[in-house]
Amino acid sequence: MSLTASLAAGGASFATAAALTGLVRALLRRHGVLDRPNQRSSHRTAVPRGGGIAVVGVLLATWFGLWLTNVSAGSGALFWVALAGALGLAAVSLLDDLRDGVSIFQRLAVQVVAVGAGIASLPGDGLVFQGMVPAFVDHALAAAAWLWFVNVFNFMDGIDGLSGTEGASLGLGTFLLALLGAAPAGLGPLGLALAGVSLGFLLWNWHPARIFLGDVGSVPLGYLAGWLLLALAAAGAWQAALLLPAYYLADATLTLARRMLHGRRVWQAHREHFYQRVVAADWSHGRTTALIAGHNLLLVGLAVASQESSTAAAAALAAGAMLVAALLWYLHAAARTSCGASGQS
Repeated sequence: MSLTASLAAGGASFATAAALTGLVRALLRRHGVLDRPNQRSSHRTAVPRGGGIAVVGVLLATWFGLWLTNVSAGSGALFWVALAGALGLAAVSLLDDLRDGVSIFQRLAVQVVAVGAGIASLPGDGLVFQGMVPAFVDHALAAAAWLWFVNVFNFMDGIDGLSGTEGASLGLGTFLLALLGAAPAGLGPLGLALAGVSLGFLLWNWHPARIFLGDVGSVPLGYLAGWLLLALAAAGAWQAALLLPAYYLADATLTLARRMLHGRRVWQAHREHFYQRVVAADWSHGRTTALIAGHNLLLVGLAVASQESSTAAAAALAAGAMLVAALLWYLHAAARTSCGASGQS
C-alpha cells in the first residue's frame, strides 16, 4: 500500500467533503429541504437534511478514482458493482428525503438488489466465512449481514455527529489494519477516504448540527462501510470486521430486539437506543457522541490486537466486557438523571 496515496486520498476527501457540504447546505436551505422536529426527534429546530449528497458523492468519486488508478487494486475487478449499488441506494434515498413517499418495502427491495449484486464485488473468492460453509450459503449469510448493517447504520443516525464519528472510526480501523499487513493493502486507501469524508462532514454535523446526512447519506454510507467490513472478513480478518462496528451492532440489535418483543414496528423512528436514552435524560449530543467515539477508538485498538494470535482471545473478551459495561452504564445514567429531574420537579 502506498502510504502517500492513502494520505492524499484521505486529505482530499476531507477537504472536498467539507467544502461541498457547505454548498449543499445552502442549496437545501434555499429549497426548504429541512428536517423539522417532531416528538421522536432529538433536535429542536429545523435543520437542512441531505448532506449525504456531498459526502457520498465525494466518497464514490474517490473510491472510483482509486480503483481506476490501481491504488486499490486489491478491491477486485468487479468493484464497480458495489459503487453502482451505492449510487442506486443514494438515488432512492434522496427521493425519499425529498418526497417522503418511498415505502419501506420499496426501499428494502432496492437494498436487497444492491447487496445481492455487491456480493460479487468482494475481493478474492469473496468467501466471508473462509470455506467453513458451502459457497452459496456463505454468500447468503454475508448478504443478510450486509443488509442488516445497512439498516443499522441508518437506524443509528439519531444525534449530531454520530454517523460521522462511526464512519471515521471504521475507515481509520481499516486503514490501520492494511498498514500493519493484517488486511489487503488495497483496502487502506479506501478506508482513509471513508474516514476523510466522514470527518469533513463532521465539521458541519457536530453539535449543534448545521446539516444532517439524511437517508441519502446514511443508507449508502452504511452500504459502503459494510462492503469494507465484509472485504476484511473475506481476507481473514473476520474478528476485526466484527469488533470495529461492535458498538453500533450491539446498541441497534438489542434495541430493535426489545421493540420486536414489545410488538412495536422496528422500522419506525423512535428514541429508544441506549445513546438516545441518555440524550433524553439531558446529556448533550456532543458529550454522548464524544463518549461513543472513545468506545470506537478502543474497538479500533482491539481490532488491531485481535490479528495477533496471542492477543486475539483477550481482545474479544475485552471488547465484550467494554460493550456490556457501556450499555449498562448508559441505562444507569439515564435512569439516575431522570430520577434527579423528577425529584426536582
